[in-house]
Amino acid sequence: MSPRPFLRFPSLLLLACLGAALHAGPVSASGGGSDDDNKNKLAPDCPAGQVRDSAEQRCLDQTSSRLPDADRAEYAYRLAKAGRYQEALALLDTLRQPNTPEALNYRGYATRKLGRVDEGIGYYQQSVRLDPHYAKVREYLGEAYVTKGRLDLAREQLQSIRGICGTGCEEYRDLAEAIDQSRQL
Repeated sequence: MSPRPFLRFPSLLLLACLGAALHAGPVSASGGGSDDDNKNKLAPDCPAGQVRDSAEQRCLDQTSSRLPDADRAEYAYRLAKAGRYQEALALLDTLRQPNTPEALNYRGYATRKLGRVDEGIGYYQQSVRLDPHYAKVREYLGEAYVTKGRLDLAREQLQSIRGICGTGCEEYRDLAEAIDQSRQL
């Protein structure tokens, strides 16, 4: 048989293309995955009390000694983004090193979303002290200030984000939108 069987059998080429397209899944007009695909990547996919281990690509008990703190913290964020704030906080309580910029940011996010805005601000401020160039924590700190009606402090965070990643980064756009929406109320 020829090394290029697709040229001799056009129907095989059509089937191969169709199979590749079906295997690839939906693609947005921009060429990347759809918004639903991106949300699904962030959605927690393990039962309660378990965490996705990035090395083994399977769910492990959240107290497993094999789980690195980075996986626990990232999964806690996924839980919080899914509205499972108490589970996120419980998972963050299992960290061996809870005082990282990311862990403090995620703790601040979960507590703020539970309505404990001042407590969340405290965690965000601790995170900023550890890493002043962490744009995501500055976005969330700014959003907390918007919630408190402190647009002056929110704008300070917006300017800090601008210095970190410019006006085109997601963190800048999201905080700018939150500030704009608060002014329309």
